[in-house]
Amino acid sequence: MTMDSAPARHPGQGGTGGGAFAAAPHPAARRSATAIHPPRGPRTDRARTALRPRRVRRRGRVLPLLTADALAAVLTATALPGHLAAAPAALPVVAALPAALAALHAQAGLYRPRLAPSALLELPAVAGRSAVLWCAAAAAIAAAGPTHPLGWSALLTAVCLQTVLVCAGRGLVNQLHRRSALRRPASTLVVGPGTGAGAIAAALHGRPELGLRPVGLVGTVPAEGDTGNLPLLTTHEDIRRAVIQNSVRHAVFTRPPEADERTASLVRLFHDHGCRLWLADPAGTTRITGMRSANPADQLWGHAVQPLLPRPARPVERAAKRAVDSVLALIALIAAAPVMGLCALAVRLWDGPGVIFRQERVGLYGRPFTLLKFRTLRADAHESATRWTVAGDRRMSPVGAFLRKSSLDELPQLWNVVRGDMSLVGPRPERPFFVAKFSTVHPGYEARHRMPVGITGLAQVNGLRGDTSIEDRARFDNHYIDTWSLWQDLWILARTAASFFRFRLGGS
Repeated sequence: MTMDSAPARHPGQGGTGGGAFAAAPHPAARRSATAIHPPRGPRTDRARTALRPRRVRRRGRVLPLLTADALAAVLTATALPGHLAAAPAALPVVAALPAALAALHAQAGLYRPRLAPSALLELPAVAGRSAVLWCAAAAAIAAAGPTHPLGWSALLTAVCLQTVLVCAGRGLVNQLHRRSALRRPASTLVVGPGTGAGAIAAALHGRPELGLRPVGLVGTVPAEGDTGNLPLLTTHEDIRRAVIQNSVRHAVFTRPPEADERTASLVRLFHDHGCRLWLADPAGTTRITGMRSANPADQLWGHAVQPLLPRPARPVERAAKRAVDSVLALIALIAAAPVMGLCALAVRLWDGPGVIFRQERVGLYGRPFTLLKFRTLRADAHESATRWTVAGDRRMSPVGAFLRKSSLDELPQLWNVVRGDMSLVGPRPERPFFVAKFSTVHPGYEARHRMPVGITGLAQVNGLRGDTSIEDRARFDNHYIDTWSLWQDLWILARTAASFFRFRLGGS
């Protein structure tokens, strides 16, 4: 377990004060922005907790692609010359083909959003997955019905036919998607420095079939080039108003959002309003540096483009994490029951009644919940919701000090995990007062609430506990969220257990 709460130190960063860009706006740009987006009156900026993001409103392309892939698998199985009909045991295999093909295509990223999808460019990946699928199907059919195996000629026919049908179906879906995007383009904001933003905006103007219609530029310097007289949005309020009034559905960043704290603070705003995020490369830095992206990049008139996807929002991964949390927390709760009983008895005898301490904390998407802990202050003491830490408090009894030092006071939080308030691994939950305070001072702090809060986390196992840097903790938490995997959760739990028993596993 880890110690509760983090640092009172705030490394030298000025508050954002509700504005994503502190620089004074260009007068002409300001007039242009407010002419299209008239102000609705004064508004008091205040820190806010994260909201549950709205589902991205996208043109339905994933479902048609799934339908085309499933139909291709069914037609291929139907067209095979009598092999599957002669083997009744093969029917379950045939029934599983569409789902298996969808899983293989999802693993290859063939359902990810693309600005300019091409079925021909996807041909190698489609052919490879078709070969894997039908080789596995042939093995399963041979095992289920040895008297009617799928021969090499039938296997080759199935692979080729399915590849052709999948590409044809995907090509039709892409063509219909382009026509729909041309008729009903989606409002788009371009975020970045002037020159790069201008190039991307001009490319979007010149390619209306992509379905992204730029309605504004987000930056501090007017863009150069043919941008269609787009308004320049420089303040957080202007950007929010533009997103709402223009029903913005896409935001194209011209450099990684984390490269600048001002653009990083906009990610949450776009995410809350259901916008899809893209990263363009107008300067061609990947070619200049010789680096390449992990996945094949899309292109926008020669500019490399790739979607910025929120990993933790994937429902399958979330369900797997929740299932692992529930099972492990129940096992840990049962195993720790004797220890918890001794802790409760010690608190009751030494500090009086009221063994369990309850406090409001902020969880997933800013939802409040009641955190459970063993009480570490005496019965007549009260832990303030606005006091940073009670470490070293004279009102803390020897039993309370031992529970805090050993982190045994956090064992009741296993019940929070079972109830679904928390996870075993995730960003540490904080009190609403400090969440509001830190969100205005430290860029990225609010984004920690994209993932369920946890008993332990990547920041804690790296020593960021107690009175340590909030900025460092937010950075570790967001890195954990962006790179989340079940194996990483197990690795963090192993390191937490190692530190609890006074020894350390390898690694830093």
